[in-house]
Amino acid sequence: MVRPMTAAGLNVILVDDDNRAIGTAPKATVHTSSTPLHRAFSCHVRRSDGRWLLSRRAVTKLTWPGVWTNAFCGHPDLEEDPVDAIARHGYSELGIAVDPARLTLALPKFRYRAIDDSGVVENEICPVWILESDITPEPRPEEVASYRWVEASDLDALVDHTPFLISPWSVLQWSALREANLTRP
Repeated sequence: MVRPMTAAGLNVILVDDDNRAIGTAPKATVHTSSTPLHRAFSCHVRRSDGRWLLSRRAVTKLTWPGVWTNAFCGHPDLEEDPVDAIARHGYSELGIAVDPARLTLALPKFRYRAIDDSGVVENEICPVWILESDITPEPRPEEVASYRWVEASDLDALVDHTPFLISPWSVLQWSALREANLTRP
């Protein structure tokens, strides 16, 4: 059973450089111009035909509103198994059921820091997962404005020629996935 998301009580896990938990803080207070390092995850979804799911962040999102990105991202709760956090966010953002047997931890030590146009900083240790699934998303509009399935070659072109059209973490993650030969079935 996937636990529902409750924004009011959601905390992020603050971590040191080795991803050891050093505390928690309310998510609503963390993403600022001086965002502390915290734990997150990213999930990329690939269909059996090799297409990848891109989602466009809702325009009401605090960071990178309206920007195209990987399928979904999120923050695990303290003591929450990463797979459970992925299932929770997959369902709450895209209305998808995540089959743990179809998940692969692709980039376990991925870390990035980025600043959006409003000055809000993302500063995360963010393991990257790949979900192999032919799901049909049913996005929640407060999370995801739209979605599309794209060929790996289209993502290559976006990252190489127009990286400003997608989130900075997706640019970095796709480059790392490509370098590790994980972008083609």
